Amino acid sequence: MARLKRVPYVDIALIVLGVFLAAFGLEGFLLPNEFIDGGVTGICLLVSQTTGIPLAFLLVLINLPFLYLARQVIGRKFAIKTALAILLLALVVYFVHFPELTHDTLLVSVFGGFFLGTGIGLSMRGGSVLDGTEVLAIYLSRRIGAKVSDWVILINVLIFLTAAALLSVEQALYSVLTYFVASKALDFIIDGVEEYTGIFIISPENDAIRHALLEKIGCGVTQLRGQGGYGLPEGAPDRQILYVVVTRLEIYRLLKVVRNIDDQAFITMNSINDVHGGMVKRRKI
Repeated sequence: MARLKRVPYVDIALIVLGVFLAAFGLEGFLLPNEFIDGGVTGICLLVSQTTGIPLAFLLVLINLPFLYLARQVIGRKFAIKTALAILLLALVVYFVHFPELTHDTLLVSVFGGFFLGTGIGLSMRGGSVLDGTEVLAIYLSRRIGAKVSDWVILINVLIFLTAAALLSVEQALYSVLTYFVASKALDFIIDGVEEYTGIFIISPENDAIRHALLEKIGCGVTQLRGQGGYGLPEGAPDRQILYVVVTRLEIYRLLKVVRNIDDQAFITMNSINDVHGGMVKRRKI
C-alpha cells in the first residue's frame, strides 16, 4: 500500500505541541526541583543547575554540535527542522513560564519524564528531535562500531554518574527514574498501539491458515521453506512456514483465526521498528 504524502502543517503542529509539552515538563517539574533527564537535555539541565546559566541559552548552545552531526549523519532537511524545533523550545522555556505543580520527588520524576518524553516523541513524529543523543550515538556507531543502543546507554550512564557527583546520589537516582519514564513515553508515542509485529506460524494446516489470514485479516503472507531439526528423519520433506507483519491491534484477531484452524500451531512473535512497502497497514501519523 502506498504511503500517504505527509502534510507539512501536520508536522508543524506535532513539533509545536511537542515543544510545549517538553517545556512544560522541564519548567513545571524538573528544573524547579533540580532533577535532570538523560541525553543532551539532561546535560543542559545539569549545567544549568550547577552554573546558574539559563536553560534556554544552554539548549541552543550545547545542541549546536549535534545539529552539525545531524546534517552529516541524517541530512540537511532533518537538521533544519531540528534546529528550528530546538530554537522554539528555547524560546518557549525563556518566555513562557509554567507553574510549579508539585515538589513531591516521585511525582516530579514520573510526570516530568512523561511530559518531556511525550514532547520529544511528538517532535520526532513531526520529523525533528529535541535531543541530539541518538544522532551522536548513530555517528559513534558508524565511526567506532558497537550498536546505537549501546552508545545511548553509555552516554546516559556518564551523565547520571556526573549528576551523582555534582548534585547527589538521591537526585541522580530520581533522574534515572525520570529518564526511564521519558523513554517509555517516547516509545509509546513513536510506536503506540500500532507497533509492528512480525509473526512466524508453523502448522500442518498452513494452506488453510494462509487463506484465512488473507480473507479475514487482510494482511500479506509470505511463505518460507524450512525443515524441522528435532525428531525427524534425515531427508524429511520441507515444511511451509508463514510469515506475516501486523500491528499490535491485529494480533488478537490473528491468533484467533490461527487457533480456530489449528490450536497446536507453533507461533513466534518479534517487534519491528518500521516497515516499507508490501501489504502492511500504515500508521496514520
